[in-house]
Amino acid sequence: MGDPAGIGPEITQKAWQKLRDDPTMAFFVIGDPALYENAAIIDHPQDARRVFKSALPVYPIDCPPAPPGKPNIKTAPAILKSIELATNFSLQNQAAGVVTNPIAKDLLYKAGFDFPGHTEYLAELTKSAPAPYERGPVMMLCAENIEPPLRVALASIHIPLGAVKAAVTKDLIINAARVIDGALKTDFGIPKPRIHMAGLNPHAGENGTLGRTELEILNPAAADLRAEGINISDAQSGDTLFHAEARAGYDAVLAMYHDQGLIPVKTLDFHGGVNTTLGLPIIRTSPDHGTAFDIAGKGKARPDSLIAALAAARKFSNNRTALHG
Repeated sequence: MGDPAGIGPEITQKAWQKLRDDPTMAFFVIGDPALYENAAIIDHPQDARRVFKSALPVYPIDCPPAPPGKPNIKTAPAILKSIELATNFSLQNQAAGVVTNPIAKDLLYKAGFDFPGHTEYLAELTKSAPAPYERGPVMMLCAENIEPPLRVALASIHIPLGAVKAAVTKDLIINAARVIDGALKTDFGIPKPRIHMAGLNPHAGENGTLGRTELEILNPAAADLRAEGINISDAQSGDTLFHAEARAGYDAVLAMYHDQGLIPVKTLDFHGGVNTTLGLPIIRTSPDHGTAFDIAGKGKARPDSLIAALAAARKFSNNRTALHG
């Protein structure tokens, strides 16, 4: 559901309108049926396919009212319940994956939510189930609608910039690269992935004169990863990694911090970007934008990113099924 006062309900409705004639893209929403036009209440996930063409399937949960653009802290339990139910349905193989509409983290924090965001919360909800490759979570942003495509994973996620240097350890880099390599093979269907790694410092440290993280942590981690068969570069200057010619040489980038990775993705494909969580036992994708309270309820929201997230979840599910049944 996401935050009911944001654009989640509107883009969900618009996504269903665009996808309703494609049975392979059937989905259902977990939320308050009153939020959606032409809703069909379902009792079980498997009912979604039956009604998808004629109505938007909604698995109902109670939610206090929250008019568009006016978030209500009382909706926090329903927002979290929607995430938990979706996760459980996926863990129980009643759904192929989870696609999360945007949440307002500040509202959830005020209600006692203890996680930085969806990524960390889903990792906690699924911690007892095995992942199909190296365990994450690792956050990856994808712009698949551009050529060549851009996929950027983050070594550190929702932490202050001043804390990044201490957070970027050799073990962190090795785990993240293993997760990315496994996800590219399993979920993206790329048999021989190529990973390029961004440096932490300007010019990747300029051989130590602008910082030694690359020499002391990143490049030794890359050497160990190559020794175990993972195709990853040494640290490269972040300002030369994202143009089209550079993108042709890799399948994914490992960025060191949030904005280093998200700015190029959102610049190159703002409306079609997808956020996905790698290294979980379930598939999880999300639109690459926020709740947009300022335009909620005004008919202006575009469903492009949500549709791309739904398509990515279907692709990942198909690829996992082809590999593991």
